[in-house]
Amino acid sequence: MTIVAIDGPAGAGKSSAALRLAERLGYTLIDTGALYRAVALAAREQGVSWEDGEALGAVASSLELRFGPVTGGRPPLLIDGVDRSDDIRAPEISQGASQVSAHPPVRAALLEVQRRMGRHGDVVLEGRDIGTVVFPDADVKVFLTASVEARARRRYDELKGRDGDADLDEVRREMETRDQRDSTRAVAPLKPADDAVRLDSSGLDLDGVLAKLEALVRERLPRPGAR
Repeated sequence: MTIVAIDGPAGAGKSSAALRLAERLGYTLIDTGALYRAVALAAREQGVSWEDGEALGAVASSLELRFGPVTGGRPPLLIDGVDRSDDIRAPEISQGASQVSAHPPVRAALLEVQRRMGRHGDVVLEGRDIGTVVFPDADVKVFLTASVEARARRRYDELKGRDGDADLDEVRREMETRDQRDSTRAVAPLKPADDAVRLDSSGLDLDGVLAKLEALVRERLPRPGAR
């Protein structure tokens, strides 16, 4: 049973690379960031402030969170049995996820959820504290990053493709704000694990990132269970 942990800031390409890597290896993908987005979404719908840590922890503890079967692409996230995959990807929910993730009660509530999802092994988990907190003994740890310019452009292109309405300067400002918040929070700040391999994707396309990740896994784990 193998655990691959991919951490890094927003826009570094973690989500797409983790999905493709899981498919290539025949592993299960666990998008931990989606869980924090789910809490932000549920809190917004319940009228709970993203600044109220205790109330947010109660929201997180009350939710039934699970990923549905993959049907060509990213596994859908079900919140209390309902597929909310599209709803959690709204830009304001992305910012909300960063805010709610700074609260210890939220992280405590979701920590066991993440470990339960990954403890059976042969999984790829992507997030911001997988290699440092959730699975510090992961078999392979990668910190995937890129320049803020490259990351902002990727997120801008994603938003333009989704709804045609985005401003590059605003996307960059929001990304810098999120980087600052994620890196300086008191609990589980965004940082590479001491033994993580650092991979800068600024000058790489998705295929290039995937090739490096797969080579790393196969180098570290000669028999990773790939099919």
